[in-house]
Amino acid sequence: MIAGAIVSLVTHLILNMIGIGIGASTLDVAAADNPAASTFSIGAAIWWTVSGIVAAFVGGYSAGRLSGKPKDSTASWHGLVTWALTTLMIFWLLTSAVGGVLGGIYNTVSGVVGGIGNAAGTAAQSAAPSLASVPDPFSRIEQTVRSSTGGNDPEALRDAAVSAVRASLTGDPAQAQDARERASQAIAKAQAIPVEEARAQVQQYQQQYEQAVSQAKQKATEAADTAASSIATGALAAVVALLLGAVGGWFGGRAGAVDPFVSASAASRR
Repeated sequence: MIAGAIVSLVTHLILNMIGIGIGASTLDVAAADNPAASTFSIGAAIWWTVSGIVAAFVGGYSAGRLSGKPKDSTASWHGLVTWALTTLMIFWLLTSAVGGVLGGIYNTVSGVVGGIGNAAGTAAQSAAPSLASVPDPFSRIEQTVRSSTGGNDPEALRDAAVSAVRASLTGDPAQAQDARERASQAIAKAQAIPVEEARAQVQQYQQQYEQAVSQAKQKATEAADTAASSIATGALAAVVALLLGAVGGWFGGRAGAVDPFVSASAASRR
């Protein structure tokens, strides 16, 4: 089984290096019609899956043949266990620094495929529905307030108006009414306008802020749904690829089973 796992690993390595070479050869830095990244990802995933099946079959065949057992079921089990051992070794190479050069090569291959573990972690982080990942809903309102001038010290008045408006929008809801009134007074001084007009502006800013927050939450939720869907799809695809590899290892071991008649004839000649 160990010999079959080694053969399977080498086959897997060779096939994926061929895939990287073919993929890289299709790129032309000077050309504008290079394949899209999504096309590369799909192609790499397909190549990785097919390579895994072929490598599992070859490794299973080697394990079945070297087992010396003239029984199909026994050779098949040798092939399946070889596939399992190979899979564990590949994941060890992908995650362990002890993997050395082979680990680096397999990390390169996994990067082309998408790096299931790393991609899942990154996607999970980006999926968090947090407003920190979207523009500040108050930024546009602040620009509007600062664009106005008036009074003897426009900069100080604008700073005071911005602080008051921010407090009215993001402060304690229980004190929102008092905060809005202070914001109205600050805007009236900063722009030299009546307080009633300033109150109308504060009301408009309130509506803009609530709309911006709602849009930010919606975008964050959509990003989370997309990331969750991608993780689920990638996980299911990985399961399918592994199961196909197991099938390849099983039938490879079965194909490598020693013919009992040939074994009997060789034994009689001895």
